[in-house]
Amino acid sequence: MLPAKIRHLLLALIVLILIASGLWWFSQPKPVTVALKEIDRGKVESSIANTRAGTVEACLRTRLSTILGGRIEILAVKEGDRVKKGQLLIKLWNDDQQAQRVLALTQVESARKHVAEACALAVNAESEAERQASLRAQGFVSKSAEEQARAAAQSKRASCDAVKADVAQTQARVSAARVELGRTVLYAPFDGTIAKIVGEVGEYSTPSPPGVPTPPAIDLIDDSCLYVRAPMDEVDAPKIKAGQPVRISLDALPKQSFPGKVRRVAPYVSAVEKQARTVDIEATLDHPEAPGKLLVGYSADVEVILAVRDNVLRVPTSALQEGGRVLVAGTDGKLQERKVKTGLANWEYTEVQNGLAAGERVVTSLEREGVKAGAHFVAEEKSK
Repeated sequence: MLPAKIRHLLLALIVLILIASGLWWFSQPKPVTVALKEIDRGKVESSIANTRAGTVEACLRTRLSTILGGRIEILAVKEGDRVKKGQLLIKLWNDDQQAQRVLALTQVESARKHVAEACALAVNAESEAERQASLRAQGFVSKSAEEQARAAAQSKRASCDAVKADVAQTQARVSAARVELGRTVLYAPFDGTIAKIVGEVGEYSTPSPPGVPTPPAIDLIDDSCLYVRAPMDEVDAPKIKAGQPVRISLDALPKQSFPGKVRRVAPYVSAVEKQARTVDIEATLDHPEAPGKLLVGYSADVEVILAVRDNVLRVPTSALQEGGRVLVAGTDGKLQERKVKTGLANWEYTEVQNGLAAGERVVTSLEREGVKAGAHFVAEEKSK
């Protein structure tokens, strides 16, 4: 057996070695846990999206009010009703205009009878003038008698023409009365759905005077044709043209998107107080039936696709740092910084033209503390 002194020395040496090993271990930097994504090939799109929520709009929508104010006598529809073009919507009390129209029709009939009387007398007077002229040629009557007969015929003919003019005047009164009646009724200008009604039977309906916003009596929507209006940043506006493909997403239908086309780009910039200047675009669905029943007023987002490249090397956009740099998972367990050349990009993927190879893994959790070039790393479970 070893002497006790030697054993004590060996134990002390072992303890010193363990302490030194522990100090060395704890002095080493701990590896950071990172999320990794494997570089692969696939599709990359360059796109831009609206700055604020867009809105589903109807191609035809009108807010109707009667031209004249008055008491509502007939309310022929209710909110949510489907109506046909030309269908009566609202009629105001208009007994006075109807009475004026009846009076005008009566005047027309009276004037026509006066025409029959006056024109019959004119025909008789003209026949008498011809008879007097024949007798004058034979020497049976004087020249003055012939002239009197001719003057009487001309006078009767003038009376006939005057009464005819009275008929035209009274017919014009009928037309004017009809116009006045039309100012007290509302008819549907197109097929659609009644969205809102302001007023009830017996209440007074007031038209909107110039410069004074008054709620319309009827809000009529043609929901057979819908589009999405969305504001785009003025910086992106020059890139957008009618006919470009888009993806439309609706808050009411989460996790779904629908293909469409740009229909129109507004020719002016909208300046909204305390908000960025934007340009409105209109987009339509390629298959309007795909989302099902859409309601006017739904909030929607429009992503305009500017360019598409298929089967290209791509890196998650979240892995890119300023200056086109990425952190690559090295085979030595350390993170390596790599400069890459990029192409098309969107919020999800960016095309890699040079600097990375398929199969390499890049860090996507750049916001975590300690994630930097040269750091030891441990990959998260389920990361690729």
